[in-house]
Amino acid sequence: MSPVSAESSCPEAGARVAVERHGHVLVIRMRRPAKRNAIDPGMTTSLDTALNELDDDPDLRCGILTGGEQVFSAGTDLAVGAGDPTPRGGPYGVVRRQRTTPLIAAVEGVAFGGGFELVLACDMVVAGRSARFALPEVSRGVVATCGALFRAWRPLPLNVAKQMLLTGLPLSASRAHQLGLVNELVDDGQAEAAALTLAEQVCANSPLSVTATLTAVDRVAGETDEFGWEVTRHAIDTVLGSEDQREGVSAFLEKRRPRWRGR
Repeated sequence: MSPVSAESSCPEAGARVAVERHGHVLVIRMRRPAKRNAIDPGMTTSLDTALNELDDDPDLRCGILTGGEQVFSAGTDLAVGAGDPTPRGGPYGVVRRQRTTPLIAAVEGVAFGGGFELVLACDMVVAGRSARFALPEVSRGVVATCGALFRAWRPLPLNVAKQMLLTGLPLSASRAHQLGLVNELVDDGQAEAAALTLAEQVCANSPLSVTATLTAVDRVAGETDEFGWEVTRHAIDTVLGSEDQREGVSAFLEKRRPRWRGR
C-alpha cells in the first residue's frame, strides 16, 4: 500500500517530525538533520503529538520511530534543552509513555544519549550495520536521565550496560545484535524498510491479542520502573549544578577536552 504522508497538527511538527501512514502502520520520522536530530522543545512536542496519534487511533496497530537514513538522534540539544516532559509521554514525549501499540525503532547512524534512551523505550529495534549506540553522559559531567540507568541492562548483559554507562563509549550495531539489543541487523539505509516489514508482521495478527500481550509484558518488565525513576532522580540531584556538570557541557559546546574537578 502506498504511504499517506501527513504533518502532525502541532505547529512545530512541520520543522521537527513528519508522519506517514502505511496501512495500519504509522512511521514517525524525526527530521532535524543539521542538528543530528538533537531533541529540543519543538521535537519533544512534535514527538508527543505523533505518539498521541499512534495511541489514540484504533486503525493504527504499530508504529516506527526513525531519524531517516543518516542519523537516529544525538539526544538532548545541550544548547537549548529538550523542553518540559509532556503529560502523556514524559521526557521527549516518549520515554514514560504507557503504550498499548507496539513501537519499533529503525536506527541508522548514531543513537547517542537521549537518542539511545528513545531506542530503549521502544519494543523492538532494527538497525543498519553502521549504526552505533552510546550513553556519553559521564563525558559531559551529567547522568542518563531518561531511563537508561535501569533500562539499558534489560536487553543487554549487566556488565555491558555498565561499560556503556561508565565509559560513554559506543556499542556497534553488530555487537548490539549479537547481544540481543537489536532484533534485526540490515544493510545501511534499509532499517526503515525492514522495520516496516516487521511492523506489517505485527499488524497481520489480532489487534486485541497484540494489545493484551504487549500490556502484559510491559506490566511485568516495568514493575520496577517507578523505583528506577526514583534512583535516577537521586543521581540527577547528585550532579545537578555541580562544577563538573558546568564544565562538561561547556567543554562539549566549545569542542575541547573537559577539565574535571570531581565536585
